[in-house]
Amino acid sequence: MSEQDRPARPRVGVVGLGAMGLGMARSLRNAGYDVGVHDLRPEVASAFARDGGTAFGSPGDLAAAVDVLVGVVVSAAQVESVLFGSDGAADRLRPGAVFVMCSTVDPGWSAALDARLAEKGVLYLDAPISGGAARAAAGELTMMTSGSAAAYAVADPALEAMSSTVYRLGDQAGLGSKVKIVNQLLAGVHIAAAAEAMALGIKAGVPAEALYEVITHSAGTSWMFENRMPHVLAGDYTPLSAVDIFVKDLGLVLDSARPERFPLPLAATAHQMFLQASASGLGAEDDSAVIKIFPGVDLPEPEVV
Repeated sequence: MSEQDRPARPRVGVVGLGAMGLGMARSLRNAGYDVGVHDLRPEVASAFARDGGTAFGSPGDLAAAVDVLVGVVVSAAQVESVLFGSDGAADRLRPGAVFVMCSTVDPGWSAALDARLAEKGVLYLDAPISGGAARAAAGELTMMTSGSAAAYAVADPALEAMSSTVYRLGDQAGLGSKVKIVNQLLAGVHIAAAAEAMALGIKAGVPAEALYEVITHSAGTSWMFENRMPHVLAGDYTPLSAVDIFVKDLGLVLDSARPERFPLPLAATAHQMFLQASASGLGAEDDSAVIKIFPGVDLPEPEVV
């Protein structure tokens, strides 16, 4: 694609309409983009398109229609399927188009993906995201990106529409993923610590609502305590980010440190807590359900209406 042929506003597609991807697609639409979408659940893509945009039946069909394809799926395996699976996107993206990879993955795998797409003339941005579903819907995500200047030249308007802050960390794919790994270490440990603290307080006889009120106005609070413990108070573990996400992400954290023989005792403990929750059948529940691994704690129940 020559500079002369490139549109000022790129045509954008989003693959994966989960809690994060759906919000990002809506932010693009709110910014005036005619957004193409694909999801394994056709009814979800069709529901999005009813309010504006176009639903596509496969990643390949969507890729052929856009300049920037944003992948918002859970894992590297799912990215592989989007790009190289049946009717995948890699062979349908035009030379000079950009694939924006927003998943949490091994940084080395992300760097290798850059090289694989370059063989097809496709540009690549390593672009993990953070902020949660509500900020995704508001276009206020944080993006941790790295990639070539040519990729930014095409994708920048779309990145800005989806995010309040776009960190550009360098021209090497994988740098964004390295920072995301560090973020996930902190996020996982903070959720585990919040759950442990809340469980201790409830076990000691402190009313859960009062405990939440005091801690959120004291030095011990954290963003994760304030964001996740309301799920516990409501007894509602409908997943916005599931327990199994942190089984995966903290596993990536530990895997990234192992070759360096770098100790991560807090991350390892938090990983074991999420593994225990998953093994107890809680893997699909909200990650705040890790509090259920503590014995003898009478957790709040949902209100009956």
